[in-house]
Amino acid sequence: MTVFTPGTEEAAARLLQRLAAEGLTVATAESCTGGLVAAALTAIPGSSASVLAGFVTYSNEAKERMVGVPRALLEAHGAVSAEVARAMAEGALRESGAALAVSTTGIAGPGGAVPGKPVGLVYLAAARRGRPTQVQRHVFPGDRAAVRAATVVAALAMLDGL
Repeated sequence: MTVFTPGTEEAAARLLQRLAAEGLTVATAESCTGGLVAAALTAIPGSSASVLAGFVTYSNEAKERMVGVPRALLEAHGAVSAEVARAMAEGALRESGAALAVSTTGIAGPGGAVPGKPVGLVYLAAARRGRPTQVQRHVFPGDRAAVRAATVVAALAMLDGL
């Protein structure tokens, strides 16, 4: 079973070609995607020229320990929030030394929804050294696999826009 939608490989390849041409490196900090963004990037031959690191920070403890998300931020806003997505991306930049980073945090389902945070809710953040971090909120339709696949596509697109 593949988790990638048609066009994902091409998007990852285009992004990596651009990063290599510009001498840029990238890192990921992933929760709901569990490493799928990094997997999409590293599936492309030659990706080691640009991909520095991938942090799978599925638990709150991992978010704190691996990419430095403050516990107070997690307690105040929850793991699925714009604030935590921003902190994850900025932490991935800091911890990896990469020029760019993207983060994913969300509720892929089928469980996990709470009032105000439905299944399919995903926050992504993309950070580039010296520029403001961008955050996006999405509510993707479909089952767990569809939400995760859509999140990968959106993450690659955010990186490509940096």
